[in-house]
Amino acid sequence: MHIILMGPPGAGKGTQAARLAVRELIPHISTGEIFRANMAAGTPLGKLAKEYVDAGKYVPDDVTNAMVKDRLSQSDCKKGFILDGFPRTTSQARALEEMVEELGLPLDGVVMIDIPEALLVERAEGRRVCRNCGATFHVKFNPPKTAGVCDQCGGELYQRSDDMAGMVTIRLKEYHDKTADVLAYYRSKGMVRTVNGDQSMEAVTAAIKEAVVGAK
Repeated sequence: MHIILMGPPGAGKGTQAARLAVRELIPHISTGEIFRANMAAGTPLGKLAKEYVDAGKYVPDDVTNAMVKDRLSQSDCKKGFILDGFPRTTSQARALEEMVEELGLPLDGVVMIDIPEALLVERAEGRRVCRNCGATFHVKFNPPKTAGVCDQCGGELYQRSDDMAGMVTIRLKEYHDKTADVLAYYRSKGMVRTVNGDQSMEAVTAAIKEAVVGAK
């Protein structure tokens, strides 16, 4: 399984990527984690990226692409991988094509988790996060045993600023603006498979696996 997993904020993309990674014994690769790992380890690429980040500048594609290629070249990616957050542009998509061809890791497809926007807003606005351990709850779909208190550590639950009314809609617009070209690029190649994200967690996982198998 060599896939790109896409989906709007609140669609459960990160959760599904983590579930599939454990089940398939393959890495879940996100650009955010790659950046943090390289900067923490002080690699040449990490130091270069940190210069841009510290200056409040966008990290250039060539640096991002080099980090992704380095990660994909590691032995745990031979069996498969789930890319999350990359590519974000068509130029990155073209660079990824060259990478996987060179590494002998052809993409099986791009899986898009689709979900009604109204539900995404409801999911985001009802989300609560523990200040202490980071555990996530939802006032409607996954409420804590005691309102405002984390079940796991007893920490205070709070609502993130980007989950508040109005901000969710802005985030969704930004997502659609940024991903439209990438989705169009992969659709032109017949690589996009859409799954219904308005199902149980288990059903979505099964749908993603079925979509990947059907794409081969």
